[in-house]
Amino acid sequence: MTKLLALMAPIIYVIGAFMVSAWRTQRVIESQSSELNDRRLLQLNKRLANAAGIPDITSRVYEISQVNGLVLPNGKIYITRGLLKCYDRDEVTAEEVSSVVAHEMGHVAMGHTRKRLSIVAAQNAAGTALAIVLNRFLPFIGGLIAQGLMRLLVTGISRSDELQADKFASALLIKAGIGTKPQRSLLKKLDYLTGDTGQAASWLSGHPSVDQRIKSIEDQERTWRESKSLKN
Repeated sequence: MTKLLALMAPIIYVIGAFMVSAWRTQRVIESQSSELNDRRLLQLNKRLANAAGIPDITSRVYEISQVNGLVLPNGKIYITRGLLKCYDRDEVTAEEVSSVVAHEMGHVAMGHTRKRLSIVAAQNAAGTALAIVLNRFLPFIGGLIAQGLMRLLVTGISRSDELQADKFASALLIKAGIGTKPQRSLLKKLDYLTGDTGQAASWLSGHPSVDQRIKSIEDQERTWRESKSLKN
């Protein structure tokens, strides 16, 4: 019993610390955000909401310089000030920004945000337990091996989530009459907009490669159009 408690104590601590960290992160994002007030973007949000069969989409602006979009476990969608500045400079179109909103809606619809909280908490707990075991046989490097194995596991899940969110966004954008062209064109601009050097190994990235994502979107649109043609 004593050994079991000794093993469980760090795991419980890791889970608790992660949940507190997630809560604090959510509070920080909410405190550093503002209302989205661009008329064109709000109009496109409304079209996406109508296509999704919901009253409205609440998307806010997260006041950071990175070019990105994100969604919190409570379902609130954020686009960053960095992305809006690209829009203001005509580096991205309103439709391309709306494709980011549609993608984040996909994460909400698929339950990815809440699932990720559970997965990361489980990753930290399992990583701690595995490190304890491995350190008995491989002192000093057991913890590093455990971290690497857990990171690879979560990376694979994250890539799968991104492709699912892309597919949801494609279907929604088509239904809203916006189409997938903005979605694909924005993906092609990401390296330039984010300053990504592209040197990181793709299998270590939390996102699939741009080419893989674009192909998936094209396949999704082709399937949708073929399905619609058969119905007609």
